[in-house]
Amino acid sequence: MSDDAPTFADLGLTPALLDALEVLGFATPTPIQLAAIPDLLRGRDLIGQAQTGTGKTAAFGLPVVQSIDLDRRVVQALVMTPTRELAIQVSEALESFGQARQGLRVLTVYGGASLSPQLRALSRGVHVVVGTPGRIADCMRRGALSLADVRFAVLDEADEMLRMGFIDDVEWILSQTPPERQTAFFSATMPPVIRRISDEYLTEPVFAHAESETRTVAEVEQRVLLVHASDKVDALARVLEVEEMKATLVFARTRVGCRELAAELEARGFATAAMHGDLGQPEREDVVARLRAGRVDLVVATDVAARGLDVDCISHVVNFDPPDNADTYVHRTGRTGRAGRAGVSILLLTPSERHIQGLIERFTRQPMTTMAIPRNADLVRGRGRALAAAAQAAAEGDDLAPYRTLVEQMVAEGGGDAVDVAAAFARLSAASRPLVIRGPEPAEVLPPRPRREPVRRDDRRDDRRDPRSPGRVGFGDGPRARLTISLGTRVGLRPGDIVGAIANETGLDGRDIGPIEIYERHSFVGVPAERAQEVIDRMLQATIRGRECHISTDGPPMASTRRHLNRKAPHPRRR
Repeated sequence: MSDDAPTFADLGLTPALLDALEVLGFATPTPIQLAAIPDLLRGRDLIGQAQTGTGKTAAFGLPVVQSIDLDRRVVQALVMTPTRELAIQVSEALESFGQARQGLRVLTVYGGASLSPQLRALSRGVHVVVGTPGRIADCMRRGALSLADVRFAVLDEADEMLRMGFIDDVEWILSQTPPERQTAFFSATMPPVIRRISDEYLTEPVFAHAESETRTVAEVEQRVLLVHASDKVDALARVLEVEEMKATLVFARTRVGCRELAAELEARGFATAAMHGDLGQPEREDVVARLRAGRVDLVVATDVAARGLDVDCISHVVNFDPPDNADTYVHRTGRTGRAGRAGVSILLLTPSERHIQGLIERFTRQPMTTMAIPRNADLVRGRGRALAAAAQAAAEGDDLAPYRTLVEQMVAEGGGDAVDVAAAFARLSAASRPLVIRGPEPAEVLPPRPRREPVRRDDRRDDRRDPRSPGRVGFGDGPRARLTISLGTRVGLRPGDIVGAIANETGLDGRDIGPIEIYERHSFVGVPAERAQEVIDRMLQATIRGRECHISTDGPPMASTRRHLNRKAPHPRRR
């Protein structure tokens, strides 16, 4: 390796791949690429720990592309991802690297899309399959996908696989691959289950650790904005007007909240789109395309919908609703500041949520800067800057002649000044966002209420059972529907099978699926009432553990619940 900063040429990549990287604009390798690529090219199994946005797709993608034997049109590499969005992103990256290897065929398989085209593509032969575990397992059980020739297996975002209930499928899929394959796991965190699976399926793996001293991207400036709940939308609108943004990703906790916030911001004049679990895959892809093309400046998304969203132009991430835990905050923040670019993450908290700031700071080992709600003067400066930029762009047009004639005519007839006429036109064009604000300043946030007197230990809430405790996962709030599944313990059905199948086909977060009760011949599962019919429709042609099943409604909607996933299982088997 050279004495200067390392380059991709130092890592053992072929000249053709180096040329492709130069065309794609890859300048210098990131730490995870430096740590992983040489060992993967040497054929070693590898565990890579790196945060989102650090370039791990290229860390395994380049060795995968280089290792493929193009003369054999069989599946030689398998990449598993937790979401369809990430699967699409990885496939696009592999195809872009594959420009150096004409004839490389990459196929993406995922739930929520028609199975028939994916089966036809498999029958024609492909070199690399990228997909979600549920759909990969489905294709295998139908006999359409053989892993007998797999030489390279990758598990991307392994911790998310665990959280979404896919680990059972992952283990079964890996068990169907040749034992001499090369295997790589990539994960932002390393929970015990991931380490157990790596011990079982990896052979003397090397550990590529690219985590920095902090647990978030160093280039991201992290801020916190304290605001009353009733003022959150107004405060966000002010921030959006004041900040110099390219593209912005705003996180909302629920699908309903996502839709409502997107509609409110659209009504205030922001080019906005919503991305949530109710959208089909073509609609999601359309949102991403519009964002990349600059036709949308602002996307309001839920955590599930935003996973795998890789758009380099995102300059700001706004946590309109605080995340459920610090890990989720890190994943959200990773949507900006990607590949060394600067970014900003803003967390909106009410006074009663102020403790969340401390929890995140302790987890990330980074302080957050407290920012104030932009004042009227800040708003005027932001609006003026935007108006001047729009006017400058218009001045570069070639159709100004009739407007110049109109201004000259007004000056000649009225005896006024040309600057005054131009100012009048500017005021007309800025009618929805005037530069003269006569309304009140935004309300100051009151200090949090004093802490209550401590209570006896016996009266304290048991945080181990409190789903709102950091790091805990609970079922979503709101009315729930109870669905019946025509499979049970007789076929070996497990809670993870149900969660994985439903999440894969519908895009529901694993936290929204449950509680689950499994009996000998049938099972029950709770889902948000508003998504019940969608679950039934989407699961009509799906399988669970390779078996066809019938899902129907059973009984009245459940009451609002927030039960803990790790609650002791009642008889006979319950999640």
